[in-house]
Amino acid sequence: MELKKILIVSRTFYPENKPRAFRTTELAKEFAKNGHQVTVITPRDGQVHDEFEKTHGITIKDLGKPTWHQIKVTGGGLKRLLKRVQARLFNLLFMYPDIQTMFLVKNALKKEKSTYDLLISIAAPHPVHWGTAWANKKRNPIAKKWIADCGDPFMGGENDTFKRLFYFQYFEKWFCRKADFITVPIEESISAYYPPYREKIKVVPQGFRFEDVELKKDLQPNKVPTFAYAGTLIPKIRDPKEFFEFISTLDKDFKFVVYTNNPDHVKKYQEIAKGKIEIRFFLPRLALLAELQQMDFVVNFENIGPKQSPSKLIDYAIIKKPILSVKTFGFTPDAFLEFLGGNYEQQLQIPNADQYRIQNVCAKFIELAS
Repeated sequence: MELKKILIVSRTFYPENKPRAFRTTELAKEFAKNGHQVTVITPRDGQVHDEFEKTHGITIKDLGKPTWHQIKVTGGGLKRLLKRVQARLFNLLFMYPDIQTMFLVKNALKKEKSTYDLLISIAAPHPVHWGTAWANKKRNPIAKKWIADCGDPFMGGENDTFKRLFYFQYFEKWFCRKADFITVPIEESISAYYPPYREKIKVVPQGFRFEDVELKKDLQPNKVPTFAYAGTLIPKIRDPKEFFEFISTLDKDFKFVVYTNNPDHVKKYQEIAKGKIEIRFFLPRLALLAELQQMDFVVNFENIGPKQSPSKLIDYAIIKKPILSVKTFGFTPDAFLEFLGGNYEQQLQIPNADQYRIQNVCAKFIELAS
């Protein structure tokens, strides 16, 4: 295998506890482990990243920290309402504050010489790609190949409460036109992009090093059926309302642990369920997987559409727990009641789990670069 000089630009990186940070971190570590020369441009924290560089043989350059911050919705009454309207309008009209990332990426990449074999820009936020398109000149490209890696679609996304305004399509078409390849995690995402660029799109799923997860042996079923969900809840998009309404009044013993950073959607059901529902905040990924192994099964709340898939399904597959998949609308209790009884015949199957091994994921990127 020919060794490559690889540049990755991303706004999120270790030690952030986000799917796109995992994407950047796992790729950088595995590329370096395979002998490639890896540089990451990201907001640099010397206290953390100095040691990371030494441990993994990676160079980390500073993207610069965003100084434009989300408008805080504070106060009460009319003042709070006006703040909410302002925050929403600024995001809808200007992609504020994420739009600053475009300028940070452009300025950081301008300092790079055209010596790389492969440039990977990682979104979200999508202004990472826009800044890369701005800096990556056709006559003097930063790398021989540019791959724009997308977690979720932008203009064609299904998980946003409000649709993007029409003029942002020109930003999306701009980076799609200039990139050599666009990578997406699932086949269903391809239709979310504009037709002229779909031939550039390749499916490269999220990847993890399975060996980092210590699988517990000889686990016994819990005395009371215990199950968990880990992730964000999105009203009307990834919305477990019907599920919570059913279980919170169910006259059966169980314990449901919800790991989420937006617990407000769960609290009222927690009160009704009288201790059967427990809310916990997010944990670092490996610590979370250790706790999830203690559960009898895990829950996936499906998105309303098929174009985006929660990356947590990969983690669920790694720990080999039965997965109860719940529709956002149209919940029926039959499968859930079977799971409570220890019958997992209706569990969600994750086909070909090996495709999510980081070794295989990195090989796909190298193949595109070649």
